[in-house]
Amino acid sequence: MTQTTPDPGGAGEGAEVTGAPAAGARPPLAATAAQTTAENPWPLRQLSVKVGEYVARMSPLWVEGEIVQLNRRPGAGLSFMTLRDIDVDMSFSVPVREHVLRALPVEPVPGARVVVHARPTFWTKRGSLQLEADDIRPVGLGELLARLEQLKRVLAAEGLFAASRKKQLPFLPRVVGLICGRESAAERDVVVNARRRWPAVQFEIREVAVQGTKAVREVSAALKELDAREDVDVIIISRGGGSLEDLLPFSDEQLTRLVAGADTPIVSAIGHEVDTPLIDLAADVRASTPTDAAKRVVPDIQAELEQLDLGRTRLRAAIRARIEREQSGLDAMRSRPVLENPSSILAGRADEIRSRISLARTLIGSRLDRAADEVSHLGRQVRALSPLATLERGYAVVQTADGTIIRAPEQSEVGEALSVRVAGGRFGALHVDTDPYTPPAPQAPTDDQARPAQDRTENDEETA
Repeated sequence: MTQTTPDPGGAGEGAEVTGAPAAGARPPLAATAAQTTAENPWPLRQLSVKVGEYVARMSPLWVEGEIVQLNRRPGAGLSFMTLRDIDVDMSFSVPVREHVLRALPVEPVPGARVVVHARPTFWTKRGSLQLEADDIRPVGLGELLARLEQLKRVLAAEGLFAASRKKQLPFLPRVVGLICGRESAAERDVVVNARRRWPAVQFEIREVAVQGTKAVREVSAALKELDAREDVDVIIISRGGGSLEDLLPFSDEQLTRLVAGADTPIVSAIGHEVDTPLIDLAADVRASTPTDAAKRVVPDIQAELEQLDLGRTRLRAAIRARIEREQSGLDAMRSRPVLENPSSILAGRADEIRSRISLARTLIGSRLDRAADEVSHLGRQVRALSPLATLERGYAVVQTADGTIIRAPEQSEVGEALSVRVAGGRFGALHVDTDPYTPPAPQAPTDDQARPAQDRTENDEETA
């Protein structure tokens, strides 16, 4: 909106200058937050932008706190951690990249104390202030946890915590070795509960320092001594609850290796159930409390007696049922006809044998008769085909002196000596020029001569 005002600088009338806004027009935004009024407020977006610009000018800083929550999403590159003040109930949301978490020597867990290098960031859409972390370092207890976690990884990689190397506890140990504090409640818990369960149990107790600088040395010496004794079948290392610093000797590397390499089965009962020193992982059995350790090393005599009574009852019932079952089987066997009259089975078999013998004789006789007929038939065929049969009908074979058969008169000379073979034998003859044979007068044939030659031959052979 423009208006005409006198020009104090002498520019003349009619000069245009900017004046107050017209009625109904929105005034310009205030330059600073202090200049805002009820009539001229900032929009919320303006405040978010201004706050974001202010926070962006802040320098990165180191801040200390305690992790109370860590939300890690698999496959996402960004995780969210809630960092709380150590003394008062104040917290900040801290987004952190996944590679920053992977670079930590120990997995961050709730309760760990850390120092975070972060840059403050303001999310304008949600109006939330966060600390974007690019470095995290454990301190104090967190640093101690980090060292223990690193040692745990090394020992686990060597196989000291593997389940395959852990030994089974004996069912009823002869002597139980107990390593505990001097006049401690843990000792009373183990001994009282063990003897309540099995009154005859014997203990070899070694009272040692269970915290402080002497703890590792004294516990190790007691463990070596008890492990060398042949009558000690199991060893319990027991201590009551305490802070992480109090339980630190039971995470010592040398003591952990000694527990893992012991020949005697080791039961670790250190602290409460939530406490997990490294010897808990290296021991053959981890007990949540000293009382739990006592329950694990000896059986409950009352429960064992009840099991014996139950076993006897079941054994009697099983034997009784077996006897009754076998008796029923014997009765069933006796009731069978073959046992009531044993000769009946032989009689049936004898009849079967006689029947089979008769059948065999019939089959063999029939087979022999058929074979005899076949032999007789073959004999007649052989005789019919034999040259002797021809000779028997009056024919002869004439041969020269060298055995040549005469088939024509021209094959021999007149006066030559010849051999004549007839059915009855041989005789000699001379070849003469004239034939002395005179054929008889023809006669009518008889009935026998009228039959075919083959039938006469077969009849003659049968007659012979």
